[in-house]
Amino acid sequence: MSGKPKLTYFNGRGCMESIRWLLAAAGVEFEEEFLETREQYQKLIKGGALLFDQVPLVEIDGMKIVQTRAILCYIAAKYNFYGKDLRERALIDMYVEGTADLMGMIITFAFTPPKERNLALIIERATTRYFPVYEKVLKQHGQEFLVGNRFSWADVQLLEAILMVEEKEPTVLSKFPVLQAFKARISNIPTIKKFLQPGSQRKPPPDDQYVATVIEVFKKD
Repeated sequence: MSGKPKLTYFNGRGCMESIRWLLAAAGVEFEEEFLETREQYQKLIKGGALLFDQVPLVEIDGMKIVQTRAILCYIAAKYNFYGKDLRERALIDMYVEGTADLMGMIITFAFTPPKERNLALIIERATTRYFPVYEKVLKQHGQEFLVGNRFSWADVQLLEAILMVEEKEPTVLSKFPVLQAFKARISNIPTIKKFLQPGSQRKPPPDDQYVATVIEVFKKD
């Protein structure tokens, strides 16, 4: 064992991408095993590695952790991205849950039949429900980061969400100058800047091949 965390998931974004982002933000190198066949998935289940028969799976510090939220909380706490006290942790949780709701709409978009896809709804929610909140928070306290004037999980996931929405609508931040500045600032943090470079372990938007692989692996016998 190299001692590096090992991530088991598909070779695509999905529920694992926020985990990749958080590890990368912490400057932590990690290994990946990609699910490509149903046999791989069944072997993990039979071996007891998947507590609820679900991925993502992250092996770290001698543990096999499943459930996306549990994995992210562990990484955030381990690498000091989770605030200095319970109050800050509650704020981080609120902001993270908001961006997770927004990103969830985008994650499921590729798996939705084309005639049922509603991109306009995603943009509407981003610009009227979610981004105004973060714009206001940053403007009100006048600090560089969302919580405690310190780089946290909330900042990492907000940048991830912004970039995901911008892939769908490049001008989405046009009415959010504070978020534009936030995006530029967080993107320039060395570990984030490295993760955003070509050749990193950041995954591209889902394509037809990725969708087909996920469906094939999860299909019922």
